[in-house]
Amino acid sequence: MKGHLPRKRFGQNFLVCRGTIAKIVDAIAPRRIDRVVEIGPGLGALTEPLLERLDHLHVVEIDRDLIARLHERFTPEQVTIYEGDALKFDFGTIGTDLRVVGNLPYNISTPLLFHLAGFAASVCDMHFMLQKEVVDRMVADPGTADFGRLSVMLQYRFAMERLFIVPPGAFNPAPKVDSAIVRLMPKPAAALDARDEALLAKLVLAAFGQRRKMLRNNLRDLVDEAGLEAVGIKPTARAEELAVADYVRLANALTK
Repeated sequence: MKGHLPRKRFGQNFLVCRGTIAKIVDAIAPRRIDRVVEIGPGLGALTEPLLERLDHLHVVEIDRDLIARLHERFTPEQVTIYEGDALKFDFGTIGTDLRVVGNLPYNISTPLLFHLAGFAASVCDMHFMLQKEVVDRMVADPGTADFGRLSVMLQYRFAMERLFIVPPGAFNPAPKVDSAIVRLMPKPAAALDARDEALLAKLVLAAFGQRRKMLRNNLRDLVDEAGLEAVGIKPTARAEELAVADYVRLANALTK
């Protein structure tokens, strides 16, 4: 980390614990010919050990100072560097069967996950380090306080598993919260049975708009009480009480 001051605007917390780094790389288990994309390689904590197992690595980085360091440290034969914001990056341009990895900045993790979900068809799997609270929301069960819009939309598209927790001391500077490693595996196209995914997203967004309110209130602009009852959903239920399949069923019923 010598010579580089972590930048708050980029949410930079650099992973420095070698044991944790090794554990993450083992969880990813990269093979020589895999097409791996690392988001936010930073100072190369994961980049170098990944390259020990890969023929080539693709990285997306927004910080120009760090990009300059990466160019000095790695050859074009080793690493292809894409300069830019991961939130706007077209991951589909790299190819298919992508294995996406990264220590994602806390400040953009949720919108970045939604952005990446749009490339699920081009992805083999994804392994991310995120704020533990975010991972808990991603894998939460219906009926729990953590279950929300992020849970529904990601669980619709991915099978997910929280692998292990990473304490603040594994980073420099140390964040104030625990982190966690999560694995996302895209579901096959045949399992994505929403007829209109844009409507599903709109429905879920409205349902969780005000968590304390009943669905008959949150969804009144999209469906009436009779419409909810017709698909077996209680109008007095709250958003977190419905499973992902319930939202898909309702969205399909509303799709003309």
